[in-house]
Amino acid sequence: MPTNLSPKSQTSPIVLTSTGSAALVAAGCPFGIYTGSADFLSGAALQVAYTYKKLGGDVVDIEITPANVYAAYEEAVLEYSYIINIHQSKNALSTFLGEQTGTFDHKGERKSGPHNINLKYPRFTIGYSRRVGDGAAAAGGFGGTVPQYSASFKPSDNVQDYDLQSIVQTASESGLDDSGEAINFKDKVDNKRIVITKVYYKSPRAMWRFYGYYGGVGVVGNYSTYGQFADDSTFEIIPTWQNKMQAMMYEDSIVTRTSNYGYEIINNNLRLYPTPSHWSDGFDDRVWLRFYVDITPWEKDGTTNIGVEGINNMNTIPFDNIPFININSMGKQWIRKYALALCKEMLGQIRGKFATMPIPGESVTLNHSELLSQAKEEQAALKDKLTEILNTMTYEELAKTDQELTDAAANILKITPLPIFLG
Repeated sequence: MPTNLSPKSQTSPIVLTSTGSAALVAAGCPFGIYTGSADFLSGAALQVAYTYKKLGGDVVDIEITPANVYAAYEEAVLEYSYIINIHQSKNALSTFLGEQTGTFDHKGERKSGPHNINLKYPRFTIGYSRRVGDGAAAAGGFGGTVPQYSASFKPSDNVQDYDLQSIVQTASESGLDDSGEAINFKDKVDNKRIVITKVYYKSPRAMWRFYGYYGGVGVVGNYSTYGQFADDSTFEIIPTWQNKMQAMMYEDSIVTRTSNYGYEIINNNLRLYPTPSHWSDGFDDRVWLRFYVDITPWEKDGTTNIGVEGINNMNTIPFDNIPFININSMGKQWIRKYALALCKEMLGQIRGKFATMPIPGESVTLNHSELLSQAKEEQAALKDKLTEILNTMTYEELAKTDQELTDAAANILKITPLPIFLG
């Protein structure tokens, strides 16, 4: 039979017993987040006996109820889930930015959005880096998902400067360019700044492509035959890289060597060199430009599946509380210890209501301050240790560890003599 204080404690009419009923766990948990899990109910029930033994219930009275233990166990699981999710947030936030978020109920459980995202492993190179790359590609004129448009206008004789922002803005509002042709960026500009990526026009003399500075047919300026046929019109065998260089040279020469105009763009204002004087003669056409509309970080891009109306910080990541079934043995042991520390805190608070307990002829001083101090220290130590371990397991730190292992293996191979083969 258990040995109790004599006389029996007067601080509480209910003293913790060594048994716990799984059927009472659901009623004893304030939030009821895990009450649908049989494993949780069983763990909480067993926590009663564990707490009873650890606090000396076989010798002294433990003035807390099984419901107190159930509540402490639930809080311990939630605290563990919180710390793990914080850790995963640090790992994955950059990858999740802009992705779909979710909604949550009053228990903090996800109601909508990606399911069990906190249990998934996001790949940086596929997610976040793609979005960064799209922006860089658009700015460099190499593609990406940012829509790009083409516009054109007819220069005027003896007019050197042109406001491209105004030209494109006017066309976007009307849906027509200055020649009355329909454009594909109607209502796309909407007083937003455009970013010019390229300006081009038709060469006024088509034959300039074939007769350059250096002579006529059969010499350097003749791109139709040079490098393809020898002087005696016999075929040459040439490497592939030479064809690539010819193509690059051909495109570059059209813009530089055979072009009769140069330009500069400052704040979307185009200046042509020299001042055009014969655009109305018919051999010149129009000036063309390629551009995209500058999208601020706060605007939604309806042309892509991801944008600004999604995950923007740790708070909007659709993390569930970790399902109890996914908590391994290491996590459950942490939960047991943390729940015990919480019970110590509750017991200290209860005993602190009465500094002493009267007994016949004397009084007994209760250890509430010692219990509170131990409880706070144990809780802090458990959380600090878990956080410390998790900080060594971020994806960044794991990558560094892998690199160190790879370097170590390479160094071992450097000093390992190669076998000698005899044949």
